[in-house]
Amino acid sequence: MLVYVPPHPLVKHWLAIARNAATPSALFRSACAELGRVLIYEAVREFLPTVEATVDTPVGTADVEFCDPTKPIKVVPILRAGLILLEQAGTVLPISETYHVGYVRDEETLQATAYLNKLPQRLSPEDRILVTDPMLATGGTMLKVLADLVARGADPSNIRVVCIVAAPPALKAMADLYTGLRVYSAIIDAELNEKGYIIPGLGDAGDRAYGNQN
Repeated sequence: MLVYVPPHPLVKHWLAIARNAATPSALFRSACAELGRVLIYEAVREFLPTVEATVDTPVGTADVEFCDPTKPIKVVPILRAGLILLEQAGTVLPISETYHVGYVRDEETLQATAYLNKLPQRLSPEDRILVTDPMLATGGTMLKVLADLVARGADPSNIRVVCIVAAPPALKAMADLYTGLRVYSAIIDAELNEKGYIIPGLGDAGDRAYGNQN
């Protein structure tokens, strides 16, 4: 499994804003959206299928390439926090389809339970899939989503995971099961606390994005 942390100053800038506990909800959400845009841009490099064509310019004819309109990227945000990574995605992905999944985590057992699943019944190994979730801590939720995608026919080598902060337990669990998977993260933090939160992390992304700072 490949884990890529882009060495980009804008990634560092927006991550610093997202980490700051004093950042208000609106700015936190904007920072996550900007991180999503940069990380998605990196994730789809050499991943988007293209078609060759010609177009008439004002003074001649040019050979061009377009993103293939018949092969949209399938985007799977894990609700609710996964949505904030997609607020700027439209500026990166010209053609996409979105399928929402929702999970809630038991704060005592740290086990995730699905409450929403809008995935298509069948997927093709050729489908290119982008899964977004700001935090990869224990990896429990992400592993359930990946297992569901693979069970429906997806090829792990055609799945990209985009997050803001990742931790070793999640990355190890994912690498053990999905060798062809790729993960794009703004940073990898070293540890989890007893509640399963990434340290130093950035807290509960969903709560912070939607106004609950507790």
